[in-house]
Amino acid sequence: MNRLTIEQLKRFRESEDKVEFKKAEQGNFAYDGGSRVKPSERRRCILGYVTALCNEGGGHLVLGMKDAYPHEVVGTKQSEGHIGELESDIYRDTQIRPVIYEIYEDEANKKGRVLVIEIPPRPVGKLFRFEDVALMRVGEELKPMSDEMIFSILQEHEPDFSADICQGLTIDDLDKEAIRILKQKYATKQKNPDFLTLPDEQVLSDLNLIKDGKITNAALILVGKEEVLKSRLPQASVIVEFRKSESLVPYTNRQFYGQPFYKMIDLLWHDIDLRNDKIDVNENSYIFNIPYFNEEVIREAINNAISHRDYRRTSETVIKQYPQKMIVMNAGGFPLGVTIDNLLRVQSTPRNRLLADVLAKTGIVERSGQGVDKIYKNTLSEGKDKPDYSHSDPFRVELHLSAVIKDKAFALFLDSEQRDLSEEDRLSVFEVLALNSIREGKSNDVDKEMLKTLFDRGLIEKRGKTRGTYYILSKSYYEFCGKEGEYSKRDDWGIEQVLSVVMPHLTKFKIAKMKDFVSLLDGHLTRRQVRLVITQLVEGHYLEKEGEGASTAYRVSDEYIKNSAIMARAYDLGIEEMKKRGEIE
Repeated sequence: MNRLTIEQLKRFRESEDKVEFKKAEQGNFAYDGGSRVKPSERRRCILGYVTALCNEGGGHLVLGMKDAYPHEVVGTKQSEGHIGELESDIYRDTQIRPVIYEIYEDEANKKGRVLVIEIPPRPVGKLFRFEDVALMRVGEELKPMSDEMIFSILQEHEPDFSADICQGLTIDDLDKEAIRILKQKYATKQKNPDFLTLPDEQVLSDLNLIKDGKITNAALILVGKEEVLKSRLPQASVIVEFRKSESLVPYTNRQFYGQPFYKMIDLLWHDIDLRNDKIDVNENSYIFNIPYFNEEVIREAINNAISHRDYRRTSETVIKQYPQKMIVMNAGGFPLGVTIDNLLRVQSTPRNRLLADVLAKTGIVERSGQGVDKIYKNTLSEGKDKPDYSHSDPFRVELHLSAVIKDKAFALFLDSEQRDLSEEDRLSVFEVLALNSIREGKSNDVDKEMLKTLFDRGLIEKRGKTRGTYYILSKSYYEFCGKEGEYSKRDDWGIEQVLSVVMPHLTKFKIAKMKDFVSLLDGHLTRRQVRLVITQLVEGHYLEKEGEGASTAYRVSDEYIKNSAIMARAYDLGIEEMKKRGEIE
């Protein structure tokens, strides 16, 4: 942080340098409107000036100096010993995150104390209000903004910083290895191996990373040499801090990543994964593991931070990793039109459109902005808490991810229901969110169409009478929980009964998938029980399994057909006759 000096402040002009001077010698400058009645007087307080200066593009509120030029130091006791508390109060009451520090005219003897409140500029298209009024400075007063000015601010659009030319850069300032990686990823994503043979400059030009021979900021961020990035755009770097406990303020280890994106991203995940762990979850013979930090989730979180951050702000992207929690912070609030409430539903405009477009074309991010969908879906599907964006504000996006698996049964339930489904048949993020709400006993929060969809898929069951109707997850979930309670057992069918239903179907259709068996045995066995009994039939050589994942299918095994033929002939001829003929031993 570059702190101002007393000598600099003395030469500042209030209007030109966006600074407001107040004496506040006894530390009695009002924090808010207090007991004042007139609106014009209530506004003349710390919160009023912070709001107005933020609306004007940022600036400084200086306490302990006269407003007459040149500004003489008078000293102040304002918030002495309570600077951190003042910062917290301003943030709580305005959502503006100031930086507050004290300086002295006589540093050696700590005399002539001046309190400086540094206020950041408002985000594009965003206004801040004090007591519901958007303020601006007019001379010595704080006045409400005109309707015309408010309208013009709300109509603002964020310029694409990544598409701007980085003056003075040449292709020699770009990293050849990073360009090679970019080309490889593009060729793989677009299934175009010929792309690898194109000259570097043509590739960069085709992707608009070079325009008329000039290098864009996106090119610098994605493939710029590390030393050039450090000198021209140091805030493009990523810092990872590891702490052994959330209660520790000092970090145990701190790593700085200043490489171009295409060289940095895999290294970044590699180092995060070194401190990763996993929990093994098993359902009889089927075993899968749930990592504390899901690779796809973490990569999406980092990619979002890099592609959506505001590069005009000087802070780096910061990742705080704890044994069972991760926080990803990037400068700049949500893109225009995006809020915590509509995060999953709104089609946002990327803050850095060119950069995001190149990342999409090379398979790093989703073009349609589905990265947040993946973060939510994967996290909930692993039985963890929802991703938490509640610590974000207009100046910073802060994502908290918990590694704690709170409900293994829910993870098993979702995995079991989708294991053999194709990608397009798997649950959407909204269906997973709805199931999570139903799991939490909040089925009334789920819309009727979604409830019908989940009910038709056999994932939920209806309870109660007309007026008191509610929904619960299907019995399979409660079997994973080891609970019975009000959930009655299904028929205790054995292998012979299952074969009596399954074999006629396979005789007619030759092949079947797990969903076919679930449908055939509905009302007798739960989905989980069907999976278990089909596994037993495979292990007992009644059925043969073909394919993997969504393409898994089953048919009658050759061994079973052979044994069935022998049994049928024995029924006709008798065992002794077959032995005489040498057909069996």
